[in-house]
Amino acid sequence: MFQLDQVYLVRTDLLSFEDLKQQLGLEVGVSRWFAIDQARVDKFADLTEDWQYIHVDPIAAKNTSFNGTIAHGFLTVSLLSAMYYDAIPIIEGSKLGVNYGFEKLRFLSPVKVGSRVRGHFELADIREVRPFEISTTWRVEVEIEGFEKPALVAHWIGRQYLSKGLSQDG
Repeated sequence: MFQLDQVYLVRTDLLSFEDLKQQLGLEVGVSRWFAIDQARVDKFADLTEDWQYIHVDPIAAKNTSFNGTIAHGFLTVSLLSAMYYDAIPIIEGSKLGVNYGFEKLRFLSPVKVGSRVRGHFELADIREVRPFEISTTWRVEVEIEGFEKPALVAHWIGRQYLSKGLSQDG
């Protein structure tokens, strides 16, 4: 069910388009926990050139309402791909998947440095766009370990490109 891909575990189980459609409205998967430590936040700050002190200066951030450094909201969003690979089975015949965008994305709680987060994926929509192409919409909630309110909620749209069509004439 899982395979080591470089240093990460990814799901390797297959699910047909029709079987995945049966999961509509249900939680399909939950990712592993991801540690949010200062080193990860600092690396993200360097990559994005967002060095706001609430992310990278523990002493200055201690004097804010956060009482310490917090992860960038976009760092949490960027972890969605890794969470997805953990949580969602591969659609049979899929040869490529791409991020199509978001219908909705809301940051509900700050992720404090030292916390752990994981993603919950509920299938909100799935449809064949055209032969060889599937659109999925996932209602994603990123849980912060030990907190009632999630870090973020999103409706995330993806496209899967297949090696063969789903329709009879495909």
